Amino acid sequence: MSISGIGYEGLALDAFVSKLRVRGIQTLVDVRLNAISRKRGFSKRALAEALGVAGIAYVHLPALGNQRDNRAGYGELESDLANEVRDRFRQQLRSEAAMTALNEVAALAQAGEVVLFCYEQDERHCHREQVLELLRSLMSRDLVKS
Repeated sequence: MSISGIGYEGLALDAFVSKLRVRGIQTLVDVRLNAISRKRGFSKRALAEALGVAGIAYVHLPALGNQRDNRAGYGELESDLANEVRDRFRQQLRSEAAMTALNEVAALAQAGEVVLFCYEQDERHCHREQVLELLRSLMSRDLVKS
């Protein structure tokens, strides 16, 4: 059981899919609010098709996406704005829709290798870092029996 993250920044579609196959990914979970891209092949339909050909399932969970007005501070790592936007997103992850989506990802991870997908290559500059933190925390609690 494994959940990791990946960004497509700087990658062509073929290289991206190859990277997933080498890692043994079975399911890609798209955590973009809107699964569109100006980069060829990375919008929802084209990406799902390319992944399907490679034997990788595609799941889009917009409830785990970051709102457009909460993205500016992600370019920074240590500032008041950086902390503010990350804290705001952590609060968003506590919504009912986000918790349902998190549970879906956890269930997928029980079945095989899952990767959370967004644009940024460096996870520290992406909201998926907070999604992964919360998922790992929730899953470790479920796996530890009292």
